[in-house]
Amino acid sequence: MEGVTAVPSPCPEPAGPSRTGRTSLAAALLSGALGAAVALLATRQQWSEGVATVAGGAFPLTATGSDVTGVPAALAVVGLAALVAVFAVRRAGRLAVAAVLALSGAGTVAAALLGASDSAALDEKAARASGDASATVGALSHTAWPYVAAVGGLLLLVAGLLALRFGRLWPAMSGRYERGGAPRPRRAAAPADPDRPEELWKALDRGEDPTGA
Repeated sequence: MEGVTAVPSPCPEPAGPSRTGRTSLAAALLSGALGAAVALLATRQQWSEGVATVAGGAFPLTATGSDVTGVPAALAVVGLAALVAVFAVRRAGRLAVAAVLALSGAGTVAAALLGASDSAALDEKAARASGDASATVGALSHTAWPYVAAVGGLLLLVAGLLALRFGRLWPAMSGRYERGGAPRPRRAAAPADPDRPEELWKALDRGEDPTGA
């Protein structure tokens, strides 16, 4: 047919790495921040309870997560710091910090699961209360808070794995201060005007003839 030209329709641009980077960044930030908060909260709760017998009487004893082990809380703080530090470094440094984030999550999970059935903290309290180093606690029971701390560690681990896999697509904190990776050139100073009064006085002080005669 005459007068008809084929005009190609514009193809939509592929999502590409930018969309993947934004999605993985948001997921890592949410997972890491939530995981650290959950782990820190869980370590402040009661993990176990029991009954100690002292001088013929029995009284209850309880132990919080921080009494059982301080590792999950410490690693949660390390993981949170690593999550922030991921954006301050690049390339190999970012991979190293992402690995620290992932290891912090894995360590939190392991420490929380090991503390889920621990009785040493309550036995130590029973020994102090009775004055007998060999005293132990009876009717021992545990709560679900150690497993909540493990979930927090798992979220930190997920954030670390996302940083390892997609961290190269994420922006860095210092990126907006740089232009093309090169330092901004300094502006050259304007040449002095010989007709200005101060320049005439400077020439006289140097023993020069400002009139050029």
